[in-house]
Amino acid sequence: MKRWVPENVEPKALIFLCHGYAMECSISMRGCASRLVKAGYEVHGIDCEGHGKSSGLLGLISEFDDLVDDLSEHFTNISERKENRKKMRILMGESMGGAMVLRLHRKKPDFWDGAVLIAPMCKIADETRPSPLVITLLTSLARIIPTWKLTPTPDIVDIAFRDPQVVKEVRSNPYTYKGRPRLQTASQLYKVSTDLEKRLEEVSLPFIVLHGEDDKVTDPSVSKVLYESARSTDKTFKLYPGMWHSLSYGELPENLDTVYTDIVKWLDDRFFAKLEEQQKFANDYNVLENSSTK
Repeated sequence: MKRWVPENVEPKALIFLCHGYAMECSISMRGCASRLVKAGYEVHGIDCEGHGKSSGLLGLISEFDDLVDDLSEHFTNISERKENRKKMRILMGESMGGAMVLRLHRKKPDFWDGAVLIAPMCKIADETRPSPLVITLLTSLARIIPTWKLTPTPDIVDIAFRDPQVVKEVRSNPYTYKGRPRLQTASQLYKVSTDLEKRLEEVSLPFIVLHGEDDKVTDPSVSKVLYESARSTDKTFKLYPGMWHSLSYGELPENLDTVYTDIVKWLDDRFFAKLEEQQKFANDYNVLENSSTK
């Protein structure tokens, strides 16, 4: 469990990070958290089962919804602490983490105040997705040999992270999973992404979705469909020409600056809008109180 807090200032809101597939929260979210904390936000993250320093076989997702349930319980407990009850609750996730955000929203549609979706796994890109026949075969094999690393995909590390230094960091970290996806993991990720793609219109919370135009891991066109289909009235879509999959961590430094400028502006706009709403409520209440005492 990780927590990053701004010093000597009351946090504007709580941000809950959902990491991507095969990643460790502290490595993939450290830079993200430092930028958000600098902007005045309190940030929380956790390694999901089968990831990072958490329990379970590294790289194995036996049941995706179990991970979502764990995140929901942890993030909800933090949100409902006395000191946090009046703070906005924002979910943020990249890739598989974006899919987790959408499933968390579906689990509690009215609980979360907003979402930052970075290259969300609403559909696995055609470049990395096996053919339907192969998927059917792999799904059958997953019932027999779920932990075997047989899923035929390109090396995700090479196509997800654009910065060569980040590639080295990911490859040298013992807590990040390398190698082909385990059969059960691949089966779960295909199942979840297919389910999300069919139900994008159910998304109703305020969100910003950000995607690199040259992403070869998740499909940027589906992020546009999410933006167009979602029931949300407060929604924003950012497509970045020339950028790759990992916009929160793996892009070139100047591109990370652009992405986080957009994210912080979106967060601040919602925070200050809520402040104005609270101030208006307080003013209306004071007027009502004063008129009743005359």
